[in-house]
Amino acid sequence: MAIEVTDATFLDVVLKSEKPVLVDFWAAWCGPCRMLAPTVEELSADFEGKAVVVKVDVDANQEFAAKYGVRNIPTILIFKGGEVVDKQVGVAPKATYTEKLEALV
Repeated sequence: MAIEVTDATFLDVVLKSEKPVLVDFWAAWCGPCRMLAPTVEELSADFEGKAVVVKVDVDANQEFAAKYGVRNIPTILIFKGGEVVDKQVGVAPKATYTEKLEALV
């Protein structure tokens, strides 16, 4: 299951992770975000032990959304070694995210 991350836990969970991290910036009122949610959960299960999959509610946690220029949601950022290495704005097929993560694990 994807981990809920807040501004307070982002540094430890995402930026200090030894593994690649997929971060889903979303909001409860966002229809496309709700469409993407099952895919994010599947990726979490598929990459368990190989990558970390987290969700950040941008309404409640705006610090890192602003820092990384998230203007539209859903936005997926993929981090490795504390740096953004890939970005996907909007909903894409699961294979798109799978390929991006596979290249990093």
